[in-house]
Amino acid sequence: MEITSVQSKSDTVNTSLFDKRENIEKLHRTRNLLRKVQFIYDLPTRLNKCIKTEAYGDAVRFFTGAKPIFEAYGDTSFQDCKRASEEAMDLVIQHLQAKLYSDSEPIEARAEAVVLLKQLNFPVDNLKSNLLEKLEDCLLNLQNEPTQASISDISKTFRAYLIIFPDSERRLIELAQALFSNRYETIRESLKKRIPSTDLLAMLRSLWEDATAIDEVIPEAALPAFSLETTRDIIRQHIATAFLHLQNEISDTLVRTHSTSNEKLEESQLQTAMDTSKIKVSQGCIDLLQEFHHLIDGNAELLVKLRDLIIDWVQEGFQDFFQKLDRHFHVLSGRSKSFPKESSALDSVQIDKVPTVLVLMLAQLCVYIEQTTIPKVTEELASSFSGGGSRSYEYGPPFVPGEICRLYRSSGEKFLHHYINMKTQKISKLLNKRFTTPVWIKHKEPREVNMFVDLLLFEFNGVVSEVKQILPGQIRRHRHSDSTGSTTSSRSNPMREDMLNRSNTHRARSQFLENHLAKLFEQKMEIFTKVEYTQESVISTVFKLCLKSLQEFVRLQTFNRSGFQQIQLDMEFLKSSLKEFVDDEAAISFLLKEVNSAAHERCLDPIPLEPPILDKLINAKLAKIKEQNPNMQ
Repeated sequence: MEITSVQSKSDTVNTSLFDKRENIEKLHRTRNLLRKVQFIYDLPTRLNKCIKTEAYGDAVRFFTGAKPIFEAYGDTSFQDCKRASEEAMDLVIQHLQAKLYSDSEPIEARAEAVVLLKQLNFPVDNLKSNLLEKLEDCLLNLQNEPTQASISDISKTFRAYLIIFPDSERRLIELAQALFSNRYETIRESLKKRIPSTDLLAMLRSLWEDATAIDEVIPEAALPAFSLETTRDIIRQHIATAFLHLQNEISDTLVRTHSTSNEKLEESQLQTAMDTSKIKVSQGCIDLLQEFHHLIDGNAELLVKLRDLIIDWVQEGFQDFFQKLDRHFHVLSGRSKSFPKESSALDSVQIDKVPTVLVLMLAQLCVYIEQTTIPKVTEELASSFSGGGSRSYEYGPPFVPGEICRLYRSSGEKFLHHYINMKTQKISKLLNKRFTTPVWIKHKEPREVNMFVDLLLFEFNGVVSEVKQILPGQIRRHRHSDSTGSTTSSRSNPMREDMLNRSNTHRARSQFLENHLAKLFEQKMEIFTKVEYTQESVISTVFKLCLKSLQEFVRLQTFNRSGFQQIQLDMEFLKSSLKEFVDDEAAISFLLKEVNSAAHERCLDPIPLEPPILDKLINAKLAKIKEQNPNMQ
C-alpha cells in the first residue's frame, strides 16, 4: 500500500516537470547553435590570430570544422564570414608552401606542412618531385660531413616522406643506396693514402651503424647487406694497399742509397744502407701485422662477420707480398723487365746502369728474408692470425713459408752470381783493352809493372770494399816478413846463381817442362768451388774468374821476349798483392801460373826475366806505391 503511494507521487512530480525539461533542452540546443554561429562570425578573427602566431595546425582545424556550415549556409548571412575565412586560409596555404620549400625548416615542420595542405585538399602530388630533389640535395650536403644528428634527420626524413608519399618508396630506396655508395666511395679514395687501420675501422663502424638505423625505416634498401659487402672489399683493398706501400718503401730505401752511385762511397755507408734495408723489411712486416690485428680485435658485429675472411686476406697478402717483392728485386737488379705499375719505383735507377753493389745488397737481403723475416712473420701469423678457413680447399693454405723460403734462397743465389758476373765483365773489359791495344810482337823491354795492374787492383779493391761491408765474415789479412813483395820462388839464392850459368834457351825449355809437369799435378785442384755468402768466397770467385779471363786474352796474342817478360813481371806483382785479399792462395797461384804458361806458349822467344831483375822491378813498384801513400803499412 505504501509502495503504491510513493509511485503515485513520483508520477505526479514527473508530469509536472516534463514541460520544464523540454524547455531546458530546447534552450540548451539554442545556446549551442548560438555558439556555433558565434564561432562562424569569429572565425576570420581566429584565423588571423593563428596566422600571426604561426599556429597553422589550429587554423586548419578551425577552418575544416566550419567548412560543413559554409557549404550549407555559405550563401546566406554567413557569406561575408566565409569569404573572409577563405582569404585567411589562402594566407595559411601560402605560409605552409613557404615552410615546405624552406631549407632552414626542420623536416618535421615541413612534413607537418604537407599533412596540413593535404587536409585542406590542396594538391600536393605535384610537389613530390620537387621535394624529392630537395631531399637529394640535402643528402648530398650531409654525406660530406656525416654526423649522428644528420643520420637521425635523414631517418626522420625518410619516415616522413613514406607517410606523406607512400608511392615514393622506390625513389627513397635509390636515394638511400646512392647516399651510402658515395660515402663508401669517399673511404675508397682515402685508401690511396695509407691510413691507420684504427681510423678506417672508425669510419666503417660509423657507416655500419648508420646503415642499420636507415634499415629500420627502409628495410627494402638492404643497406646492411650492401654495407657488409662493400666493407669487405674496402678492408681487402686496405690490406693490399698496405703491402704495396711497404714494397715501395723497401724499394725506395734501396734505390735512394744508390741514386748517387757515381759518387765515392764513405766508409760503412753500404753497411748502414744494408742494415736500414733489413730493418725496413723485417720491422715493416711486424708493423703491418700490428696494424692488421686491429681489424680482427674487438666484438663489433661488423668485424665478427668478416674475421675469418680478414685472417685469410692477411695470410694471402704476405704470400703475395713476398712473391711480388722477389719479382721487384729482380727488376731492380736488371735481371727482368719492370711492369708498368712498378716503373715509378725505378725512376732513379736505369736498368742498364744498375749499380753492382745494389745487386749484392739484394743477394744478402734475400738471405736475411729467408732466415730471419719469414720465421718471424710465420710465428706472428700462427700466434695472432690463426683460423680463417674461408678459402676453398683446392687452393691450399694461404701462406706457405717453405715455398717463400725456397724462392728467396734461389733468388739470393742468382743475385750473388749476377753480382760476380757483373764485376767480372767490367774487369774483363779492362783486360780486353789492355791486351788488344799494344802490339805485343814489338813490345819493348819491361822497365816497370804496367799501369794496368794498378787499374786491376783498383777494381779488386772496389770489390773488397763492397763485399766486406755487406757480406758476413772477415777477410784474413796476410803479413809477410819479406818486404820485397815477391815470393820465395823469385828470390836469388846460391842454387839459382849456379843456374844462371846455363844458357837461356836451356832454362826456358826446362821451365816450360817444369810448368807442364806441375800442371799435371795441379789439375786435380778444385779451382771453382760453390759460391757462398761470405766475403772470402765471393772475392775469391771474382778474382779467379778475372784471372781466367786474363789467361784467355793472353792466348789470343803473340808475344816477343819483352812482351812475355812484361806478363811475367805483372803476374809476379799480382801474386804478392792478391795474397792480401784471399785465403785460397793455391788456386790464385795456379791461375797466375796458367797466365804465364799461356804467354810462354804464345811467345816466339820465351826467355824469362832473371830473378834479381824481377825483384828489383817489383821493389821499385812497391817503393813508388809507398811514396804515393805514406800512411800505407
